[in-house]
Amino acid sequence: MSNDKSIYSDLKQLGQHVKPPESPEEAILETVGNPHPDVDFCVRFTAPEFTSLCPLTGQPDFAHLVIDYVPEALMVESKSLKMFLGSFRNHGAFHEECTVGIARRLVAELHPKWLRLGGYWYPRGGIPIDVFFQHGKLPDSVWVADQGVPTYRGRG
Repeated sequence: MSNDKSIYSDLKQLGQHVKPPESPEEAILETVGNPHPDVDFCVRFTAPEFTSLCPLTGQPDFAHLVIDYVPEALMVESKSLKMFLGSFRNHGAFHEECTVGIARRLVAELHPKWLRLGGYWYPRGGIPIDVFFQHGKLPDSVWVADQGVPTYRGRG
């Protein structure tokens, strides 16, 4: 088991009071070295209270995001991911733009072997919109659990 804490030595946000970024473009996604580069494994982040703004009305939109990825050399540091996702709270963008934009930014920063993002958006105008993104090929040896988010049913 690796206990090499030097992979955290360059982090600027972890353990610090950090001002929330004004926009997703301003947000800094920090990475750490994969402590087990010889093993393929899946990392999951779940953000059940993701918010952004409708770019036309300015009203809030809500989503349950599930991010799964198989790291190569780098992994995302979780506080910086939380700050990045939080930067969308005052950002106007449609569901597809948010979901795909988040996934593409993660791919650009991490260069993962595989990444999947499920964006399960709550209804706007009575219609829920789910947006899914996948990058790369899942290694055969990796088990990935179902994302566990049921299809939206409303009250019925």
